[in-house]
Amino acid sequence: QVQLVESGGGLVQPGGSLRLSCAASGSIFSINSMAWYRQAPGKQRELVAGIRSAGSTNYADSVKGRFTISRDNAKNTVYLQMSSLKPEDTAVYYCTVGVSSYPYRYWGQGTQVTVSS
Repeated sequence: QVQLVESGGGLVQPGGSLRLSCAASGSIFSINSMAWYRQAPGKQRELVAGIRSAGSTNYADSVKGRFTISRDNAKNTVYLQMSSLKPEDTAVYYCTVGVSSYPYRYWGQGTQVTVSS
């Protein structure tokens, strides 16, 4: 079993920055892809950014140029650096990882990001 704990969320003014962290623990054999999703009020959950084991990344069009995803394999941690934040970025952000021995993905509990003046 794998547990995910997100941290770094909070209240920030438009134009500000935040860095989210997600640490994985438990019975980890190997972690493949890692990603961040978000769900805003009244909307479906959407992919924000993903990173594969080889290091390739992908981003939602709405965050390209503003968000950066990275990972530290030694710490089993994935990060999301967010800059130039907009009110539209307000959402609960969820970390998810895939491991080689499990056919589904593990999900964290989520961390709230609120962008407001």
